[in-house]
Amino acid sequence: MSLLRRSILLSVIIALSLSNGSVLAAETVLLKYRIFRESIAVKELTTFAQTGELSTSLRVNLALAKQEPKTIRKYLTESVAVSPVLLDRILNSPIGNVILDQIGEAIHTPSRTADRQALRAALVLSASSDRNGSGAKNTISLIEVIQNYPSSEVEVEGEVLERAYRQLRQLGGNLQDLLQRIPR
Repeated sequence: MSLLRRSILLSVIIALSLSNGSVLAAETVLLKYRIFRESIAVKELTTFAQTGELSTSLRVNLALAKQEPKTIRKYLTESVAVSPVLLDRILNSPIGNVILDQIGEAIHTPSRTADRQALRAALVLSASSDRNGSGAKNTISLIEVIQNYPSSEVEVEGEVLERAYRQLRQLGGNLQDLLQRIPR
């Protein structure tokens, strides 16, 4: 079995174990900005990311949080090209744990348990599949990570979403360099 297939299989197993076998991907996002908290369907956030159309609740919440929808949409949709095999190797290293912790400040489980494992699974699944229908394999966007998150609910800290976006871009650009830093 190839390394990529083993990695994908492991991600699916992690997703199943974290979700008690009932859900493979997030259905609800708890979007948080300072004191504002709103539960929205992943489908609703995906529609906004893909089309730019804001639902009433999302429009109200972004306005209350004083967030520019175009900017949030950019953070959600801009893709980063990655090799799923290299990504898996990096994310299963000490350097990868630091990266997962940094991105996990913005996207995490509601209970804050198994965040690294859940995020690792979501990132590898995103890089390995064409879940968003864009036809772009071997890319990752934050909306795909949210869609592939292996729990029924995922929390998104809106105030640090830009930082997660920048970390993802940096990760995509530095995979080869990071791989050389991992002890063999």
